[in-house]
Amino acid sequence: MHLIDQDQIVQLLLVYGYWALFLVIALECCGLPLPGETLLIGAAIYAGQTHALPIVAIVLVAAAGAILGDNLGFWIGRTYGTAYLARRGRWFGLTPDRLALGEYLFMRWGGWVVFFGRFVTLLRIFSAVLAGANRLEPKKFFLFNAAGGLLWAASFGFGAYALTSNFHRLEGPYAAFAFFALTGGLIFAFVHFKRNEARLLRDALAAVAARDAARSA
Repeated sequence: MHLIDQDQIVQLLLVYGYWALFLVIALECCGLPLPGETLLIGAAIYAGQTHALPIVAIVLVAAAGAILGDNLGFWIGRTYGTAYLARRGRWFGLTPDRLALGEYLFMRWGGWVVFFGRFVTLLRIFSAVLAGANRLEPKKFFLFNAAGGLLWAASFGFGAYALTSNFHRLEGPYAAFAFFALTGGLIFAFVHFKRNEARLLRDALAAVAARDAARSA
């Protein structure tokens, strides 16, 4: 589902309008691996190229889908808990390691995982469900979720729109520099994440094991 091109995005918007953007983002935030961020960026690029859709409406719809979808995911996790996710989580890509990592992240950083997780693909899909399953306080979740959803939608929506609208003004070496800087930044972020992923998972498993041992002592 993440392999969706610009033509498909335009077709979705033309046929289903803002509902397509809202539903895909909301369902992604409930824990389904759908291309919500891709659709938001594609809609913003389309708006920047054609000016057929107001970018403010796109950002507001995306933010609403993110916030409402996360709230639904939170209550799913809170209702069924970690025991259910441990049994059925593989259906949605929640492996035991990811569950342990989620527990560790919320033990250490609490609501900030919800806020910053909005900008990380894997956490964006699962952070709300894990927040509910790990019994994060509802009011705290709502505040971090609303702030993260608004900032995420505005950053990617307005950012993609501005780059698209002004890209034709970049010429020669400026355009090349912008392209290589963006590509280099993405490669650096990916390499940094992969290098720290194994260490973070080891820390998570050790912390969860220590907590369980303390509870049973």
